[in-house]
Amino acid sequence: MASSSILLSEEQFLCSICLDVFTEPQAPPLKRHKLIDPVENLEDRICKKHDRLLEMFCRTDQTCVCQLCTEAKHKTHDTVPIEEECRARKAQLGKTEAEVQQIINGRLKKVKKIRLSVDLSKRDAEREIAKSMQVFTALVCSIKKSQVELVQVIKEKQKAVQRQAEGIIKEVEQEITELKRRSNDLKQLSHTEDPFQLLQSFISLAYKRPPTKDWSEISVHSDLCVGTVWRAVSHLEETLNKEMEKLPGVKLKRIQQYAVDVTLDPDTANPWLILSEDRKQVRHGNTPQNLLDNPKKFDCHPFVLGKDGFSSGRFYYDVIVKGKTRWTLGVARESTDRKGIITLRPEDGLWTVSRRDENVYHNCSSTPVLLSLRKKPQKVGVFVDYEEGLVSFYDVEAKSHIYSFTGCTFTEKLFPFFGPSDNDDGQNSAPLIISPVNRTH
Repeated sequence: MASSSILLSEEQFLCSICLDVFTEPQAPPLKRHKLIDPVENLEDRICKKHDRLLEMFCRTDQTCVCQLCTEAKHKTHDTVPIEEECRARKAQLGKTEAEVQQIINGRLKKVKKIRLSVDLSKRDAEREIAKSMQVFTALVCSIKKSQVELVQVIKEKQKAVQRQAEGIIKEVEQEITELKRRSNDLKQLSHTEDPFQLLQSFISLAYKRPPTKDWSEISVHSDLCVGTVWRAVSHLEETLNKEMEKLPGVKLKRIQQYAVDVTLDPDTANPWLILSEDRKQVRHGNTPQNLLDNPKKFDCHPFVLGKDGFSSGRFYYDVIVKGKTRWTLGVARESTDRKGIITLRPEDGLWTVSRRDENVYHNCSSTPVLLSLRKKPQKVGVFVDYEEGLVSFYDVEAKSHIYSFTGCTFTEKLFPFFGPSDNDDGQNSAPLIISPVNRTH
C-alpha cells in the first residue's frame, strides 16, 4: 500500500512579509494565542525578525496589526507600539473607573438621602398617629359620656312622663268615681215614689253637675326624648368637629375653601419694592424707583397691600416665603397709616407675623413675641374670619398652625399685607410669591 505524502509548494515556506525562506519561523502576534499546527499553518508563519514590527496597534480601526498590515491597506494608518496603547488604555480605564465610582458614590448618597427621608417620614407618621390617637380617644370618651348622659336624661324624661300619666289617670279615675256615684243617685231618684223627695233632690242632682275637666286637649307626650337625642347628637357633632380640627391638615383643608385671588396694589407699594407684571410677586430692589407720590403709598417701610379689601365673610390666601430670611405677612385695615414710622400691632390696624433671621414672631405689641416652631415655614397661609374677629396663620407644607389673633373687632375693610424686607446683602433677595391654593394638599 502506497504511503500518502503531503506535497508542499515553495510559497508555503516563504515569509509572508519579506517573501524569503523562513528564518526562525514563528506564528504572528495575532495567532500566538492559538495552537498552530506546524504543517497546516505554514502560510501563517513569519520570520522572527519581523516580530516587533507586527506588535503594533492601529488606532484607526482599534485592532492589532495583522502580518500584512504594514504592507497592505493599513500602511498609512497611525500606529503605536502595543505597550504604549496599553498604557493609554489603562489610563482610560482608570478614568472610567473613577467616573463609575463617582456615579456609585452619587447613588449611595441618593440611597442614604432616601433612607433618611423614610426615617423622617416614619417619625412624622408616628407623631401624627400619636396625635390622632389622642383625638380619637377624646372622641370615644366624649361619645361614652354623651351616651351615659343621654340614657340618664331619657330615663328621667320617661319617669316624668310616667308620673304625669299616673297623675292624670288618678284624677280621671276620681272623676269617674264621682260620676258613677252621681249616676247611681240619679238612678235611685228616678225610681222613688215620694214626689216631695223627687222634687227636692231633682235640682241638686239633675242640674248641678259635679266639677270635671275638659280632657280633650290633655295628653301624654311619648316623644319627649326626641329633642333630647337631637341636642345630644348636635353637641356630639360639635365636639367631633373641634376634635377633628386638631388632626393635621383637617382644619387647614376646611379653611382653604375660602381661598381668594389676591393681587398686589402698585399704588400702595413702597418705592424700593419691585412688583412682577402679574402682580403676584414682590421683592426689594437695590435702588428706589422714581414714582409719583400717592397718599396710599407706604413711604418709609418696604410694605405693599393687596388690591382688593374685604369687609365681611372669610378669606384665605397662600404666600411662598422660601429662600427668605426676613418677611412680614398679615392683614391691615384700610385706614392704617402709610406715612412715617409704623408699628406692627393690632392697635395700629396691623395683624401680622414676621420672620427675622432664624426666628418667627407674632406682632401683638410694640415688642414682638417669639413663636416656638418645629421648623421654619416655606409657605404661609393667611386666614381671616371677619365676623368672628379671627386672623390665623398656617405652615401650609407642615399643615400646622402658627398663630392666631382672636377676639378682634373689625369695623372697616381689611387688605392683605406684605413686607418682603430689605435685601440683606443678597441674603434676602428672594421675592414673596402669592401662590395658587392647592385645596387637595
